[in-house]
Amino acid sequence: MTADPDISRQIPAPQVLGVLALELSDDSTPARDALGQQAAGELAKLLGRDLGALVPGVRELDLSFAAAHFDPAELLRPGWPVHRRLDELRVRAPQSGQGPRIIAFGADAAGAVPLPFQSDAQLAGGRLRVLPYLFVGEPAATEAVAAHMESMLLDLGMAQADTALCAQEAFGARIEHARYLTLHDLLAMTAMQYRNQGLDPLWDVLETALLAPESEAWLDAPPEPLLRHVDGEVRIAMLAPEDWRRRCASDESDDGRLAKGFAMYEARQRQLSAVLQAHGVPVVFVHVAPEQDPVAALR
Repeated sequence: MTADPDISRQIPAPQVLGVLALELSDDSTPARDALGQQAAGELAKLLGRDLGALVPGVRELDLSFAAAHFDPAELLRPGWPVHRRLDELRVRAPQSGQGPRIIAFGADAAGAVPLPFQSDAQLAGGRLRVLPYLFVGEPAATEAVAAHMESMLLDLGMAQADTALCAQEAFGARIEHARYLTLHDLLAMTAMQYRNQGLDPLWDVLETALLAPESEAWLDAPPEPLLRHVDGEVRIAMLAPEDWRRRCASDESDDGRLAKGFAMYEARQRQLSAVLQAHGVPVVFVHVAPEQDPVAALR
């Protein structure tokens, strides 16, 4: 599993993409999905202050912030769509006076969350919720900030206590830790989490889908399911029980163990598919004809 993925080639320069990561208490669920405009602005100012103290160069850049929380997988998707939408809204925001801006987006006056910042209810419930931010400005200054943040934010990016308290009260959730991460940091942390969850074999395919969607990648390591990333989608080979046995359990003869093994194989396929789809990667199940080479079926 790659621990240091290159995310820069997928980010239009010069920009710095990151998140405010909120680690919730085990039994805590946020009361609100997004903050109203006033609360969003207050939290954005605290974020700018905190990051300005850590990396002074950010004070020279525009800060755009969405005061809406997501599962990490919703931000780690091909093309980084939430951050891209945040940038589109930044471009449309009016310029009042000179100098850097702090632009916050949240719920509207009626409390409704605009579509770009509506989180997926099926991905709710995790302890880690992330709020996207974006810095952009003069190219050399932005690049310097990006390099500085990549070098130190993961280790030193704890939010100040009043920022964490503001987020806790505004979202109505008990927060154990609040910290700032670059999108690169979030991707590396997700890679480590997936390794600990037994999803290490999937990472090369997922990383390719995120960072090099034009490239090809395979998971071809029995007894794992057979996957191929190509043309911006992942194809999963669907095997009949006898073909699965030849590929993954050729030495097994007990019918009970074979039935259990095939059921576990199908469950693993569903698990890998669910992870990919949570990251916005299209999945296509390819039914392999009896005795057909499954690798050839995915080509």
